[in-house]
Amino acid sequence: MPAATTTIDPASLDASFAAGRVGVREAYDAHSSLVYSLCRRALDAEAAKDVTQEVFVSAWRGRSQFDPNRGNLAAWLVGITKRRIIDHVRSERRHADRRADEAADTPSHHPNEASVERVADKALVADALRILPDRTREIIELAYIHDLTHHDISERTGVPLGTVKSDIRRGLQRIRDHLEYSHV
Repeated sequence: MPAATTTIDPASLDASFAAGRVGVREAYDAHSSLVYSLCRRALDAEAAKDVTQEVFVSAWRGRSQFDPNRGNLAAWLVGITKRRIIDHVRSERRHADRRADEAADTPSHHPNEASVERVADKALVADALRILPDRTREIIELAYIHDLTHHDISERTGVPLGTVKSDIRRGLQRIRDHLEYSHV
C-alpha cells in the first residue's frame, strides 16, 4: 500500500493537520506506509487495509486532540494504530469465540495486545534508527542486534575503538531523544 510522495515537510504537515488546514489525504500520503506496515505485521492483508483506513478516519475526527508540540504526527498515528489493531483483534476474538461456541472444535489464532505493542515498539525503534548516519546505525546494529563487543565492531568495521564507543553513545542519545519527542 505505497503512499504518494508528499511535498510538505513533516513539521509543516503536523501543524497544518492539527489546525485542519490540510486534509486526511495529505496525512495518508505521508504516513500510510508506516500505518499499513504496522497493521500488516499483526493482521492479514485485508484486515490491515481496513484498519489502516480506520486509523486515518479516527485521526481526522480526533485531530483536535493532536498537539504537534507534544510529538509528531507519525507517532500519534502509531498510537491510534495500536489501539485500532487491538480493537480489531478483540472484535475478531469475540466473533471467533461465538463461532467456537457454535462449532465446538474451532481453534483460532489471534495476536494478543502484548504482541501488537511489541510490533509497534519495534517499528518506532526502526524509524529512530533511520535518523542516524549510516556508520552510527551500522555500529549500533552490530552492538545490539548482532551482539558484538566494541572491540569486535572496531575490527570488523575498521573504525577506531574510541570512535565506536562515541558513535554508540551519541547514537543511543539521538534515538532516545527521537523516541521521547515522538512518544505522545
